[in-house]
Amino acid sequence: MNRLDWIQKELKTLKESGLYNKIRVLGSPQGAWLEVDGKRVLNFCSNNYLGLANHPKMTTAAKAAIEQYGVGPAAVRTIAGTMKLHEELERRVAQFKKSEAAITFQSGFCANLGTIQALVGKDDVIFSDELNHASIIDGCRLSGARIIRYNHCDPVHLEQVIKENEGTYQRAMIISDGVFSMDGDIAPLDKLHEVANAHDILLMVDDAHGEGVLGKGGRGIVDHFNLHGKVDIEIGTFSKAFGVVGGMVSGSAAIVEWLTQRGRPFLFSSAMTPPDVAACITGINILESSTELVDRLWSNAEFFKKEMAAMGFDTGHSQTPITPVMLGEAPLAQQFSRDLFDAGVFAMAIGYPTVPKGKARIRVMISAAHSQTDLEEGLEAFETVGKKLGVI
Repeated sequence: MNRLDWIQKELKTLKESGLYNKIRVLGSPQGAWLEVDGKRVLNFCSNNYLGLANHPKMTTAAKAAIEQYGVGPAAVRTIAGTMKLHEELERRVAQFKKSEAAITFQSGFCANLGTIQALVGKDDVIFSDELNHASIIDGCRLSGARIIRYNHCDPVHLEQVIKENEGTYQRAMIISDGVFSMDGDIAPLDKLHEVANAHDILLMVDDAHGEGVLGKGGRGIVDHFNLHGKVDIEIGTFSKAFGVVGGMVSGSAAIVEWLTQRGRPFLFSSAMTPPDVAACITGINILESSTELVDRLWSNAEFFKKEMAAMGFDTGHSQTPITPVMLGEAPLAQQFSRDLFDAGVFAMAIGYPTVPKGKARIRVMISAAHSQTDLEEGLEAFETVGKKLGVI
C-alpha cells in the first residue's frame, strides 16, 4: 500500500460530499470585475472592500519604492531588514489608530501567531470566542496556554468562565475577532473591555475585517467603540480593505516593544517588502484624506442587503458589508456558486470546515468599487439562480 493512499481517499471523500474546494484563477487585477478562468465576471467575493488593490496611487507608490529600495528586504527586521519605510508605516499606523505604538508583521496571520505566543505560555489561560479565526486558534495552540472558549459574542458567559477559573493561572488574556468574517457580526468590544478591566485581564481583538470598514474613516473597531487606550492589543491586516499584504499590531507601547524582542515571525522571517510597505502608507493617506470610499462601501452594502432580503434570501445577522447568503448544505452552495459563475458572477461557496456543517453559504463581499449597475446585475443573477434552485 502506498503511504500516500490515504490522501487520495480523503480527497475523494471531499469531492463526494461537496466539500472539495475548486480554486479558480484570476487573470486580472482585483476590482469590481475580474477575469476568472478566462471569463469576465462580476466580483462578489474578494476582500477588496475599498477598491484599493489596483488604485493608481497605490500602484504608483509601490513602483517608486521598488526604484528606491528594491523588491525585498532580504533579511529579518532585527538583523538588516528594517528600512526607513517600515518605521514610517509603523509610526503612521499608530497615528491612524490613535494608539501608543504599532509594529508590522508579514501578514495578519503572522501577527496573531507572534503576538499570542509572546504574551502567554503554559502557565496561562486564554479566554477565546468560540468562533474566532483559524489564525487565533493556531496562535492559542502554539502558545501552550490553556484555552477556554466562551459562547460567541457573549460577555456574560465570558465573565462566568473567568470566575470559574480564577486562581488557576498565572496570566490571562481575552481574545476575540472584531468582525467575524463568515457572519459579518461585530464583537461587543465595549462589554468585553468591561469584563477584562474588572478582572485585570489583557484584552486582544483581531480587527482584520474591521480595518478600513468600521470607525471614523475606517480606523477600526477600537475607534468604532471609542476605546482608544483601553484595548491592550489590536491586530489588523493590510490584505483586505488596504488591498495589499501584511499585518499590524497596535496598542500598548510596552507590548509593541516586547514583540520586537519575542515576536517569532518578526524575529525569524523576512520583513514586509518595500512596495507593499509603501502602498500601505499610501492607503493610510487615502483614508485620512476622505471618508468617501468607506461611506460608499456602506451605502452599497445597505442597498444590496435590502434588495436580497426583499427577494426572500436569508442573509443572516450581518452588521457589516459581509453578506452571507445562507443555503444550508455544501452541495447546494457549490451548485449555486457554479450557476452564478455561468451567469457572470464570481461568488464562491463556503462550507465545512470554514463554517459548521449545515451552515454552507455564498459569502458576498461588497466593495466601494461596485457601481449601482454592478449591484443590480449581481442581484438579477442571484434572483435567477435562486429561483432555478428553489432557494427563493
